[in-house]
Amino acid sequence: MKNIEDINRESVKKILAKKKIPEFSAGDTIKVGVRIVEGKRERIQYFEGVCIAKKSRNINSSFTVRKISFGEGVERTFALYSPIVSSIKVIRSGKVRRAKLYYLHDRKGKSARIEEKIKKKIGIDISEQVSENQLQEQEKIKVTETKEKETKTVKEFKKEEPEKGVSKLDTKKEELKKKKK
Repeated sequence: MKNIEDINRESVKKILAKKKIPEFSAGDTIKVGVRIVEGKRERIQYFEGVCIAKKSRNINSSFTVRKISFGEGVERTFALYSPIVSSIKVIRSGKVRRAKLYYLHDRKGKSARIEEKIKKKIGIDISEQVSENQLQEQEKIKVTETKEKETKTVKEFKKEEPEKGVSKLDTKKEELKKKKK
C-alpha cells in the first residue's frame, strides 16, 4: 500500500512536469498570476508584492504575499501547486535574515522596504570571458584601423592639394610671364 506522503509526492511531480515554478523565498518581490473566473470567461489578474512567508509541505505548500493597496496592507495566501495560480515571476530578490517576515505587518512606507540581494555569478565559464575579451580587442583593432585609414586619407588629401595648388600657381605664373613678354 502507498502512503499518503508517496501519493502527494507523485502528484507534485505531475504538477511540476506541467508548469514551471521558480525558486523564491521570503523577502522576494514576486508577481503571481491568479486565474479568475467571471461567469463563462476566465482571465488572469496579477498580484504583485513581497513574499512574507513560505511553507514547504509537499502538496500542501503555500506562500503568503503582501502588498500595499491604496494605503492598506493586503495579504493573500496561495497554495503553491493550486490550479488557481497560473504563473509566478520573481521580480527582485530580497536580502532578509528571517524565514517569516511578519514584522512587516506593522510597517508602512520606507520602513517596510527590503534591501535587494545582489546575486553573484559563481562558476562562470572562462571561455565566455575569453570570447568577451577577444571581442573587445577586435573592436579596439577595428577602431584603430579606421582611425589610421582616416589619417592616411587626410594626409594624402593634404599632399595632393598643395601639389595641385602649386601646379596651378606655377601655370598662372608662367601665363603671366608670357603675357608680359
